[in-house]
Amino acid sequence: MAACGADKASTAKTVPVTTNNMAFLKNLIAQHLLKLLFGSGQKNVTKEDMKKDTTTYSPNFDERANGQSPSIVLLHYTGMRTACEALERLCDPNAKVSAHYVVDEDGHVRALVVEDKRAWHAGLSFWGGERDINSASIGIEIVNPGHEFGYRVFPQAQIDAVIALCADIKARQNIPTDRFLAHSDVSPARKTDPGELFPWEELAAKGFGLWPSAQEREEDKQAASELCADPEVFKSALVKFGYDPDVRADILTTAFHRHFCPDKILQGASPHVPNEDSAVRLLSLLRQKGVRTA
Repeated sequence: MAACGADKASTAKTVPVTTNNMAFLKNLIAQHLLKLLFGSGQKNVTKEDMKKDTTTYSPNFDERANGQSPSIVLLHYTGMRTACEALERLCDPNAKVSAHYVVDEDGHVRALVVEDKRAWHAGLSFWGGERDINSASIGIEIVNPGHEFGYRVFPQAQIDAVIALCADIKARQNIPTDRFLAHSDVSPARKTDPGELFPWEELAAKGFGLWPSAQEREEDKQAASELCADPEVFKSALVKFGYDPDVRADILTTAFHRHFCPDKILQGASPHVPNEDSAVRLLSLLRQKGVRTA
């Protein structure tokens, strides 16, 4: 799965997603439950299992570094054939991958890891100077087969549930609006999820993530022309926005388009090459973050 590759996992239990759990005790209970339910190996998780409750403990988690509080919500797609396969993997102690929440296509939300613990979902990643994204984030896996197994549009019931979950997390954890990110934003050389079909504009309209302003300022047109003329200059602006300076310009540009200019990906319009439209969008986003480009 997209969040599962070489990334890590964590332990959780079925609780209302609005509860900021008694993490340490519940994770201890979770580990004992997992031993009773799964033994030392995996358990075949069925759709009926998934509907029995709203929390399933994953054994794969640890402490956030330096007592860090989450400041990012990181969105993934599961990238596996079924929700059950995804849940089984996220709860497999040998897989060493997990997320805090999984949102099924029907809007069913399961909590896997309590929020004050570090789930293992981001892998090698970077955003805005931070390289331990697992310690800085809450991970949400959104059930979708992904690009490998038949990428498809996210059902509205699922998106509504993601929005409600983001609202709950933002209110409790005080997550900044601009810190609702894609896995492909923080790991652009490795990941493409949740992908170009994910409705980022809809989430941004609710306050979860940024979206370029529809109003082009006249002065942006000249600046955009200069910005997109040189891929390295465009990369420098992407780095100011938060992207990894150690990743190639064409990879960063593709990741940016996947999130903020999805038509470039959907139409196959050279997504690794910036144009004036993508430059105008980037300037809008930088302005929203209060970042100067000059």
